[in-house]
Amino acid sequence: MYRWEITRAALAQRVFAIIRSDSYDHATATADTLLSAGITSLEISLTTPFALESITTLTREVGDDVMIGAGTVLDAPAARMAIDAGARFLVSPGLDAQVIRTGHRYGIPVFPGVATPTEIVTAMELGADALKLFPASGYSPRWIKDVRAALPQAALLPTGGVTLENAPEWIAAGAVACGMGSALSEGDRDAVAKRASDLLARLADVEVP
Repeated sequence: MYRWEITRAALAQRVFAIIRSDSYDHATATADTLLSAGITSLEISLTTPFALESITTLTREVGDDVMIGAGTVLDAPAARMAIDAGARFLVSPGLDAQVIRTGHRYGIPVFPGVATPTEIVTAMELGADALKLFPASGYSPRWIKDVRAALPQAALLPTGGVTLENAPEWIAAGAVACGMGSALSEGDRDAVAKRASDLLARLADVEVP
């Protein structure tokens, strides 16, 4: 797949799940629950023990039907290891030019973290495929609406503090997708399945001006 095809697939549901766990077993079990609930895009944070092995296992099992990415990618070596493990996209909490260059060298989209209009413009100049607004808990959907009035080309992904209740508000304000962790994945399979189904339906119905 081309980089733009991966980006489109990763953000198609307007949400991607974030797994940050304390063990390989818990991470893979959480991923399985989310995938069974219908989520088609998720990232495994590299802060998770044996995260690369988890990415390899999941990528091998799901093939091209699901986009498995790596999160908390801080530098070029981590980016290369994640790509070698099978990550289809890279997500960073901050903006690092080498992470973007490494991802693009191997045809992998990169979503770096940004927090200001200056960082947004810099990230776009570096070729970022989408922009992770992090942490979103320090902002509001209105912030995205105001920023996109001046930078309508900015593809923003609020992450960190996004809830089931306000995720549709972020999309309505102009976000292309939201990153969600425990707010989406907590609970047993039935609870996660119902939550994911309801969220996906609500996000699909949001009309962006």
